[in-house]
Amino acid sequence: MALYLISAVIVLVFSGLMAMAGLGAAFLFVPMFYYLGVPLAEATPTALLLNVVSLLFATISYWRGGLINWRVGLPVLIVAVVAAPLGARLTSVVDQRLLLGLFAAFLVFAGAMMLFRPQPHPRTVSRTVEVSAGAAVGGVAGFLGGLLGVGGGNFILPVLNGLGLDPKVAAGTTALVVIFSSLSGFLGHAALGGLDPLLLGSTALMAAIGSLSGAYLMQHRLSSAQLKRIIGVLLWVIAAKIIWDLIGMRQVNTTGVVGPTGMLGLTVTPIRQVSLA
Repeated sequence: MALYLISAVIVLVFSGLMAMAGLGAAFLFVPMFYYLGVPLAEATPTALLLNVVSLLFATISYWRGGLINWRVGLPVLIVAVVAAPLGARLTSVVDQRLLLGLFAAFLVFAGAMMLFRPQPHPRTVSRTVEVSAGAAVGGVAGFLGGLLGVGGGNFILPVLNGLGLDPKVAAGTTALVVIFSSLSGFLGHAALGGLDPLLLGSTALMAAIGSLSGAYLMQHRLSSAQLKRIIGVLLWVIAAKIIWDLIGMRQVNTTGVVGPTGMLGLTVTPIRQVSLA
């Protein structure tokens, strides 16, 4: 019973917090479930499905509030889905620790820009430029997500803001993309282990409530400047988690499988890596 109560409370809080930024919290939920005694084969698909539930409700709220830029978001989504498998197929020939270190450095830089740089002035650009920019961002994000097993949303969000999108629109647009990357990851991992219906049901309910609460706060209680600072802090938290996992990546067995304290808390073979946004 303690497992369900503790998990429900943590999922409620972090689903709401991450939904405000249009990001998923699976990177936190996987190690949380593991340390509470849930097998990794069950913890991973459960956490990814919670991402889907949380951001689905948040995205509907953002869509109704006019906070999704479809001309940018759809190209990001489509190209990211195509690019992710390409990145995944290079995992065996690339030094992931080096690239993850560089990605963590990027998140530290992006977080600092969100915290300390004035918001770029919105720019009026043509539909062609928006679509092209979205495709470029999606290609890089999808490729990096597949290559490194990290959430592409962590790259998409600060870049969209840097391109001039209001922080709220950048977060809403990012949430749309992360739904599908999480769903893809869930489908890839669900066959590897069963799900606890009680755990999934209780945490999914909390994820929905948390994300709706976070989406409401983001739209009606926070200014764009306040949200920008929150996103900056969250990017630093994600960078710290990646650095912590890089330290844990030393615990790799002779088969090349990352252990429980390894990258993003997942046990995966390189070709089956999945983005936890």
